[in-house]
Amino acid sequence: MASIDTPVNPGIVLTERAAQEIRGLLESQGKADAALRVFVQGGGCSGLSYGMAIDDVVEEDDFVYDCHGVKVVVDSLSIQYIKGSSIDYVEDVMGGGFKIDNPNAIRTCGCGSSFATEEAGEGDADSGCGSGCGCH
Repeated sequence: MASIDTPVNPGIVLTERAAQEIRGLLESQGKADAALRVFVQGGGCSGLSYGMAIDDVVEEDDFVYDCHGVKVVVDSLSIQYIKGSSIDYVEDVMGGGFKIDNPNAIRTCGCGSSFATEEAGEGDADSGCGSGCGCH
């Protein structure tokens, strides 16, 4: 298990509001000691997409961060695409959800779930993400 969390170079940060929502979710599922796994996978209209899941297992090459009392886990491949990101919980007319602010993204989808970085190249701009966000 690795950790690169420093005040100068944080791996990933949760806002207090996001941490509060995640703690509530973990407690409601009886998994107060579980972690929030944040990952990147191929797909989406911009080339990469974000994923989040509750996870009871921390792998040897995972990066682990404590954010307002929530354990956040990122695998060693994903961290290169989302290092320095912050996750917030926002509410709007469509409801509530998590929003990722990724300083590595050079392009994002209108729905905010898909992105491209210089390292990963650009996705197929004609594919769309299927979320109805209007990006094509």
